Amino acid sequence: MTRRRWGLAPGEDDGTGADPSGGRGTPSRALVAGLLMACASLMVLDHGEDRLLDPARQALGEVVGPAQSATASAVRPFVELPDWLEDKDAARARLAALEAENAELRAEMRTSDYDRNRLAELEGLTSAAVDLGLALVPARVVGVGPSQSFSSTVTIDAGSEAGLRPDLTVVNNDGLVGRVLRVTATTATVLLVVDPDSTVGGRVARSMELGFLKGRGDLGGGARLDLELLDETVVPDQGDTVVTWGSRTGTSPYVAGVPVGEVVSVYNSVRETSQRAVIDPYVDFASLDLVGVVVPSGTRSDRAVVEADGSLR
Repeated sequence: MTRRRWGLAPGEDDGTGADPSGGRGTPSRALVAGLLMACASLMVLDHGEDRLLDPARQALGEVVGPAQSATASAVRPFVELPDWLEDKDAARARLAALEAENAELRAEMRTSDYDRNRLAELEGLTSAAVDLGLALVPARVVGVGPSQSFSSTVTIDAGSEAGLRPDLTVVNNDGLVGRVLRVTATTATVLLVVDPDSTVGGRVARSMELGFLKGRGDLGGGARLDLELLDETVVPDQGDTVVTWGSRTGTSPYVAGVPVGEVVSVYNSVRETSQRAVIDPYVDFASLDLVGVVVPSGTRSDRAVVEADGSLR
């Protein structure tokens, strides 16, 4: 019989009657039966009221639970990283949008008073055209300063192309501003009524008494006009309104009925044997912006004209 140097050939009997595979094949029936009996016993023990396996299960949970929690805590940042990055990008976008909105609101707040005042001036100019029954060419004050022999003048951004010419009345939403001295194609110089060399015909609205208004040269809050009345016996009351007198057609330097100011005091001029009244002008000459130049209705202009009925043409 052939013998192998290193063990027996597969399936060869060594004469002892043992399994040649050394027990490494299919489990024996006794082992399987034993495992089934053990499982059945554990189920019976755990199913009763005493639940004898609960202490063991609790002990195992106390040992394994902290390890599971630690593992979950360690893994959570990696699991949640994509969502965190997405939320961070969205937060950046929201922050940028809010910053842009805040910047826009701040800009609106900085200019809101200015815009509101300009709108009020435009509305007032429209009302002035209706009250006077005359057409107005709107213009902006672009310069302040003396002109030739006059010390109180302003430059406006409208000239002959807008239908302007010398000796036209200039008003704003508060009252009389002055008259046009000279024009270029795109600008005009306006003599203010507060200029010391300016003379304007004035009328006390309550008594209709006539006089002449002269300026003192001040532009700020202390600006005053002197009204010399033709009738020395007339004494206007404090608070009386003074308006211009002149032509309703605008052929004279000043049209009639434009508000000038109100009487704040009256005194006698012994040398000139006449009554003089001090007038506080309605117009704030230190903050002039939008003005209107009185023109005949239908005047051709390079800009919209406020007609006597308040419409724009």
